[in-house]
Amino acid sequence: MGRVTNAAILDRGPDEESGLSADRGRAEDLGTRPGPEIPTPLFGAPDRRRGLLVGLVIAVVATATRLWGLAHPTDQGTPVFDEKHYVPQGWQVLTGGNWIEDNPAYGLVVHPPVGKWLLAAGESIFGYGPVGWRIAPAIAGVAIVVMIYCVVRRMSRSTLVGAIAGLFAICDSVLFVQSRMGMLDIFQAVFVVAAFAALIADRDQVRARMHRVWVEGRMGDSDYGPRLGFRWYRFTAGVMLGLACGTKWSGIYFVIFFAVLAIGFDVAARTAYHVRRPWLGVLRRDLIPSGLSLAAMPVLIYLATFIPWFNSETAVYRYEVGNQIGSGGPFAWVPGAWRSLWFYEAGILQFHAGLTNSAGNHHPWESKPWTWPMSLRPMLYAIENGPDQCGGGECVRAQMLIGSPAIWWFALPMLAWGLWRFLVRRDWRYAAVVTAYAAGYLPWFADLDRQMYFFYATVMAPFLVMGLALCTGDLLRAATSTARARPERRTLAILVVAIYVGLVVANFIWLWPILTAGAISPAQWHQQIWLPSWG
Repeated sequence: MGRVTNAAILDRGPDEESGLSADRGRAEDLGTRPGPEIPTPLFGAPDRRRGLLVGLVIAVVATATRLWGLAHPTDQGTPVFDEKHYVPQGWQVLTGGNWIEDNPAYGLVVHPPVGKWLLAAGESIFGYGPVGWRIAPAIAGVAIVVMIYCVVRRMSRSTLVGAIAGLFAICDSVLFVQSRMGMLDIFQAVFVVAAFAALIADRDQVRARMHRVWVEGRMGDSDYGPRLGFRWYRFTAGVMLGLACGTKWSGIYFVIFFAVLAIGFDVAARTAYHVRRPWLGVLRRDLIPSGLSLAAMPVLIYLATFIPWFNSETAVYRYEVGNQIGSGGPFAWVPGAWRSLWFYEAGILQFHAGLTNSAGNHHPWESKPWTWPMSLRPMLYAIENGPDQCGGGECVRAQMLIGSPAIWWFALPMLAWGLWRFLVRRDWRYAAVVTAYAAGYLPWFADLDRQMYFFYATVMAPFLVMGLALCTGDLLRAATSTARARPERRTLAILVVAIYVGLVVANFIWLWPILTAGAISPAQWHQQIWLPSWG
């Protein structure tokens, strides 16, 4: 096809879904047979060498920001905030000899083991100290940045737009802070983003296979379309979703939403290539394999994470039959180990069900989900004063989990634009991003009495960043497509995007002291608190 530049990609629209082959002549140029319109076979940005170099730069910058001053803050050398639960649990998993929790005295045994294994891995290398319990989250944070760059580059078919997404991910303060905390949410986020990236890659792979069948003239061999063979990317997505559930139960929401998204991708692919009965084709060709990958596989992976628990003689709740569980009853035929696991899981559910405001559980930094999109109620993780002097008074060292206003305050406009592009223009990219964002957001409205915190929104941040990057790409694309007729629009669009990108970077630099617990004066501390709800 020859060399294609980023500008050329932007000129022809988001990708093949919104820009079909215009005529038979163009179809012949692309190596397809004349006939009905089909999607243009473009899968990913074409400038691979430049894409690799840009990705390496983004990875280096992400690594530098995540590792800089990783040992701070601490509570006199001990963990801060919810690190106090998970860091000791990780250490106990490491030192207990079974890679599983077997001592409830270490804290709340209320989450599956995967995230604690990752904390334990860092502690095994660097010891029981702030670097040891934060190195694994930092690596996960870097991985999220790189995957965001790669997936947006693939969706937009543009290295430029992918780079903007990577830069936004570096500067997003939620991803930044959570990458430097010994907590579980960043691990769930990295698995969810990996599953999302695999689904997007699977979508491209399916389109490529469908295109090959079309070129070979075999599309009409069956009313249901071709069989697509084993789909490793979708299998990978299922494994990642299982690990997300094995980190925190809320991963199940992404299993449901991503399964629906995958079915939509399959129907759209068969429809785009003129399969006579696309819905039945998906039911007959895709539904069972997809169900095994995206529904059964997460369950199997989740259960597999408890293998050390099954093998342990001392794991929490391992032998409850005959103790807290009767040995008889209608389920006496179920093996004792599985009944004990059910008791364990029921205890986790009971704990979370009782963590409600009506039960008297209140926290000064609690927030409800309607405040999350614009980060109206952040979290204070750590704060201390003195003893050195800043501006004639004691220094303030505070670390807050707060959404960068330059990013999070644009969440609602991004979602509105994304819904319009999806519902009116049938833009699959926004369908994917909005679906993933909704999976991390909407389920929390089902139980508003539950105690909630802003760090639950960690898994929303990657998709907010992706959506904003796609919006900048739309602006640049619109300007490029009208550059010959109205060159001033192109200049204006580039200027707007450049100013916005600069604003995101400047906002990140401004917030740096309260993201890293840097020493600032009380006056500077008050300048950082922009809204009453932040204090």
